[in-house]
Amino acid sequence: MSTALFSSTVQHSLDIAGIFVFATSGALLAVRRGFDVVGMAVLAVVTSLGGGLIRDLVIGAVPPAAVTDLGYFVTPLAATAVVFFLHPEVARINVAISVFDAAGLGLFCVTGTIKAYEHGLGYTAAAGLGVATAVGGGVLRDVLCNEVPSLLRWDQDLYSVPTMVGAGAVALLIRFHALTPATGVSAVLATFLLRLLAMHYHWRAPRAYNRRTPNLQNDP
Repeated sequence: MSTALFSSTVQHSLDIAGIFVFATSGALLAVRRGFDVVGMAVLAVVTSLGGGLIRDLVIGAVPPAAVTDLGYFVTPLAATAVVFFLHPEVARINVAISVFDAAGLGLFCVTGTIKAYEHGLGYTAAAGLGVATAVGGGVLRDVLCNEVPSLLRWDQDLYSVPTMVGAGAVALLIRFHALTPATGVSAVLATFLLRLLAMHYHWRAPRAYNRRTPNLQNDP
């Protein structure tokens, strides 16, 4: 169960890529909210490392990689610098946030599931922690911005469901000994594209059947 599914170099590269794209989404949200460079860095770090910290603490991988690997900490700061100087026009920031966030979801649900499995968890638990790795940082980011996390909002397009699909696919690939760099990347792309399609077509999860409780936001 502890046999490495990817080489350490590939695993580390995937982690860095996921950290960078999630950090970019966090820094872009800070720009949209008018935060200064410190606020940008804080949101970038929390968004990119929060989910991984949760995963590592649960599986007992302590101290977490986020505090032992300098590259994990420097990457969100580099993303902050890129966004600080090169962020897109204000009218396009929301689109950029969504695209980078979708990319981060895909990368982190796959790498999170793999790492959880390699630390002895079963297929279902590993997939669950893969989802937590993907959405945890975004939840912390939204809380810091005083927003209801996208994970909990009925009026938001599917957010956690794509990560469930991606993490579940990775768990099945592991179960049937079919996980390779190619199939792993395919799971990342499937999650990414499903999230983009959900945003484009406004796919949403159903609420309670025959719900009659008044909504505080005065929705129909």
